[in-house]
Amino acid sequence: MKAQDIALLLGLGLVIWLVGTLYYASRGALILETTSFRYWLAFAISPIFSALLCVAILKWRHIPAPHWTSAMLLLAIPGMIGEALILSHWSFFMPKLHPASGGKYAAFLFATYALVLALAEFVTLRPHP
Repeated sequence: MKAQDIALLLGLGLVIWLVGTLYYASRGALILETTSFRYWLAFAISPIFSALLCVAILKWRHIPAPHWTSAMLLLAIPGMIGEALILSHWSFFMPKLHPASGGKYAAFLFATYALVLALAEFVTLRPHP
């Protein structure tokens, strides 16, 4: 992978995390503190949307399949570090959300990162011509 791609993927990962965090900070109650149906629907859709976005980025940058795992990690690492900060200081960063919503938010994150990274691993490990 080119150095330019590494920097771009890290930067895009940071931007994606920031946009998602700001969205949940302002509108998270509509998802995390609502009906069970709305929560589980969003829980199912969010990881899929994130995975599609990440795949689109890798395809846009023409990242070869054998490099998808490392590329996806570059996209994910800024968010994973940022989320550790958010979750450890929940009331400061998410003042509009009830403290109990932190667990639901963390479950969203866990499912999203797991799906995105598992997809990349699957693509990387499959036989390539």
